[in-house]
Amino acid sequence: MSVKFLALEIRRMLRSPRFLIFTVGFPVLLFLLYVGIFAKDPATKAILMVSMTSFGAMASALFTGTRVALERASGWQRQLRLTPLSGPGYLTAKAATGMTLALAPVILVPVVAAVGEGVSLDASGWLRATLGVWLAAIPFALIGLLIGQIGTADSTQPITQLVMLPMALLGGIFIPVDSMPHWLLNIAQVLPSYRMGQIGRGAITPDLATGLGKDVLVLAVWTLVLSFVVVRRYRKDSARV
Repeated sequence: MSVKFLALEIRRMLRSPRFLIFTVGFPVLLFLLYVGIFAKDPATKAILMVSMTSFGAMASALFTGTRVALERASGWQRQLRLTPLSGPGYLTAKAATGMTLALAPVILVPVVAAVGEGVSLDASGWLRATLGVWLAAIPFALIGLLIGQIGTADSTQPITQLVMLPMALLGGIFIPVDSMPHWLLNIAQVLPSYRMGQIGRGAITPDLATGLGKDVLVLAVWTLVLSFVVVRRYRKDSARV
C-alpha cells in the first residue's frame, strides 16, 4: 500500500461535505437528541453513546464504497491499474481510508458524552467503547468496497442505505436487542453490526464483557470472507477491462 496514495485518499474524503455532515455531525446530533428525549440516568446515556459511536463508525466505513463506484465510472480505477500501485494495495488503501474516517465519530461521540453529558467509564470500558468499536468497523469497510465494486455511481448510495439500516436495527443500535423476538435475535447474532454493538455494550454491562472472544471470532470470520470476495470481485472487474 502506498502511503502517499492513502494520504491523498483521506484528503479527498475530508473535502466531502457529505462525509462531514453524515458521518461526523449526524451521530453527535443523534446522541444529543436521544439523550435529551430518553436519557434519565448515566447508564442510559452510556448505552446511547455506544450506539451512536457504532452507527457513526459503521456509516463512515461504508461510505468508502461511494468513492469506489465513482472512480470506476470515471475511469480513474482503470488508470490506476496502469501505475505501479497493485490491486491489493489499492483495496487496502481504500479500506484504510474508511477506517481512518471512522475515527472521527469514534472519538467525537465519546468526547461529547464525557464532557457534555457526564458519561464516566473505567479505562477498560473506554477502551471497548472506542478502540473496540473502531476495530469492529473493519468488516463494514470491506462491505463498502464490495458495494462500490458491484454498484454504479447512481446505485451505490441506495444499496449502502439498504445494507446499513437493517444492520443498524438488527445490531441493536436503534432498538434494544432485548426487545427483539427470539428468531430475529438468532439472525442478528451472526451479523457484524450486532457484534460491534455487543463489544461496545460490554463496556457498560458486565455480563456482556465475557462474550468478547465470540464477538471477535464472528468479526474475524466476516473480515476473512469479505476480503476474499472483494479481491475476487476486483480481479474479475479488472479482467473485463
